[in-house]
Amino acid sequence: MTAVVVLVADGARPDTLADAIVDGRLPALERLRHEGGLHAVTSAFPSVTGPAYAPFLMGRFPGPVGLPALRWYDRARERCTYPDYTRSYVGYQMRELDGDLAADAPTIFELVPDSIGALNMINRGLSRARRVDEPTVGRAVHAMQTHLRGNVAGWLDIDRDIGDRVVAHVRDRGPAFTFAAFTGVDKVSHAAGHGAPLVGDALAIVDDVVRRIRADAERLGRDVHLWIVSDHGHSPVRQHEDLAGVVRGFGHRVMAHPWVFRPNPDVAVMVSGNAMAHVYVALERRIRPCWPDLRAEWSGLVDLLLARPSVDLLLLPHGAGRCEVRGRGRGTAFVEHDGATYRYRRDDGDPLGIGADVEGDEGVAYEATLPTDYPDAIVQIAHIAAAARSGEIILSASREWDFRSKYEPIPHVSSHGALHREHMQVPLLVDRPPVRTPRRTVDVMPSALRALGIAVPAGLDGVAFV
Repeated sequence: MTAVVVLVADGARPDTLADAIVDGRLPALERLRHEGGLHAVTSAFPSVTGPAYAPFLMGRFPGPVGLPALRWYDRARERCTYPDYTRSYVGYQMRELDGDLAADAPTIFELVPDSIGALNMINRGLSRARRVDEPTVGRAVHAMQTHLRGNVAGWLDIDRDIGDRVVAHVRDRGPAFTFAAFTGVDKVSHAAGHGAPLVGDALAIVDDVVRRIRADAERLGRDVHLWIVSDHGHSPVRQHEDLAGVVRGFGHRVMAHPWVFRPNPDVAVMVSGNAMAHVYVALERRIRPCWPDLRAEWSGLVDLLLARPSVDLLLLPHGAGRCEVRGRGRGTAFVEHDGATYRYRRDDGDPLGIGADVEGDEGVAYEATLPTDYPDAIVQIAHIAAAARSGEIILSASREWDFRSKYEPIPHVSSHGALHREHMQVPLLVDRPPVRTPRRTVDVMPSALRALGIAVPAGLDGVAFV
């Protein structure tokens, strides 16, 4: 019987993983690289834990399946409740995530009932008995204390505990599909920087889990595909913009987490990562307005935001198939999406730095952006701009900036969420050569189904590499 094991080293960058392998610190991962290969693929925008897990578990970009970001405002009031109508997957509302997903987009757990998962955030189709991280009271208290105290070393202890349980479940149950996330790299990177020695310790935990899973599979004669991937990267943060405070300073009544209970707000600022944000305006409307209908009233706010050094890219959706892209000091262009065709049309500038107009399928769009600072930006902008739950103004932060200066248990010296290369490119380590070069994290889910001999559903954004 064939099985697939996907382990997420949350927050790991391709260069960091490659350097650790070359230095001989990760022998089990070096064996995978030798037998299969290490690829740099693109994540999804926003490059944030939670939404960026949808590609692995649904084969879809997150915005169109209901996850526009880690925090969002429910303009339609379909899922979120009075008085604020906002969602934050940081905290107790994480349990609402499965219900927020589009009903017609299946998870791999629904397609492969013989699955187990750990720290995967998306659980639809996975019974509680198959959740390896199902906590005892003691474990739950420990995890909460670890988070609130910003105890980075404590997160590595949690990773070790999860690793022990995953190894035991894979060995004893022999599930067809296993998905487990290890958060240590991300937590250490936020607190101490992506180059901190503890990042290597976090990767060593993943390496040890790989070693033990492979040893058990070889001893038991099992055919196991073993893949290591990440959901986003990291880059240094030197300055933190209080984006909600800035918008409030422009004279608006702002709601933003954690203080979302504001009387009569006119702007909702929803930050994720913390290097991206959705800004919702004209909150009295229940149907999402497009930028042409908002220009007269809200151009002033857009101009003020784009003048901030913290803002690198500003997206203004014009409708389901068109988005205006402004780059600070780099002019304006338009991204268009019509069926299988993507277009990038320069107007009075080239905010994505491509150097030419682009028209073609997702492969053409991917190749055009790959050498730039914004790999896969055309495709990612098209999909997040068209998502019904996205903001009317979408921001991607400048290098060395993020959009949240308060309320983080771990002070962020490194961040993610934006369209920058360091955030969007992630490693994909496979144990056997692929039949086509992987491009995106959305390729993981259809590849797992193909390896298991299960039909790949229509409508996925990814393409199988096995």
